[in-house]
Amino acid sequence: MWRKFVGGLLAICPGLFLGREGPCIQMGACVGQGLANDVFKTSKKDQQTLLLAGVAAGLAAAFSAPLAGVLFMVEEITTTFKPQIWLTALAAALSADLMTLVLLGQKPSLAMYITPFVGEPNYLFLLILGIIIGILAYGYQYVLLEQRYLYSKLNFLPKRYHSLIPLLLTIPLGLWNAKLLGGSHVFISYVTDMSLTTTDPSVILKLLVLFFIVRFIFSMISYGASVPGGIFMPILALGAVIGCFAGLLGVNAGWLEHGQVLGVILISMAAYFGAIEKAPFTAIVLLTEMAGSLASVFPLVFVTFIAYTVDTLLGGRPIYTALREEMQFK
Repeated sequence: MWRKFVGGLLAICPGLFLGREGPCIQMGACVGQGLANDVFKTSKKDQQTLLLAGVAAGLAAAFSAPLAGVLFMVEEITTTFKPQIWLTALAAALSADLMTLVLLGQKPSLAMYITPFVGEPNYLFLLILGIIIGILAYGYQYVLLEQRYLYSKLNFLPKRYHSLIPLLLTIPLGLWNAKLLGGSHVFISYVTDMSLTTTDPSVILKLLVLFFIVRFIFSMISYGASVPGGIFMPILALGAVIGCFAGLLGVNAGWLEHGQVLGVILISMAAYFGAIEKAPFTAIVLLTEMAGSLASVFPLVFVTFIAYTVDTLLGGRPIYTALREEMQFK
């Protein structure tokens, strides 16, 4: 477990395009398994229960989102919904969240004031947004799963040195714009601030396209290097860029009020995450908990399930399922 802790810090702190949730989930699972095996000496069934509870607690600690932690465990890790498992997981997630609140405070991870969505024009816009996000989500899944093989072609560089590639490439990018680096809450806040600026919209839109391309490429390079780190926050960051771009276009077209752009950002983050991870319920609850707002729950659900459906029709597969199958095949 200490290797995940140290490795996660060494990967995330320099600014690689990875999230803290991956190591947190893995360390949570290690704690659960360690308690089951070494402390409580439980049965094999209870060992699995505590391991799953550790997974939920790890995600809850990473995002201050205990309900999302439990739903992630159900949607991504186990397909069962036995009361013993989810109640234990909920207790662990709430405990982890409580410790996070005590140590870091009570402010939601992405506190936003959301202007409600009303009227037919808004939902026509959201329908189109959901379709586009579903297509982009499929593209992310495809590239992420395919580009992992590119590192195997680097015969001149031992696998243990693959992490040097994203690290060295990150340096010039950080010198250009340090806010682009990392998982990252800072970048998402940067994007939300861009949505509120009075700068020429055409300039902002061009920057957003550039940011999306850069973060997409660097998140692939970082994750493909197999260093400790998660893809949740990089996915959410890309979703924020999509939402800001779409929201500003909607304002220019007269479909949205300017105050609704933040809502579009939040919705796009949930939809992009839910479609890529094939975990729509986790996405909906996670973004609701992170934003600390219920103002946009229905449009959030609406767009997330449209994006999920489009991605499924295109043949998208859950990232973690595909990676597990790849490991078993090897």
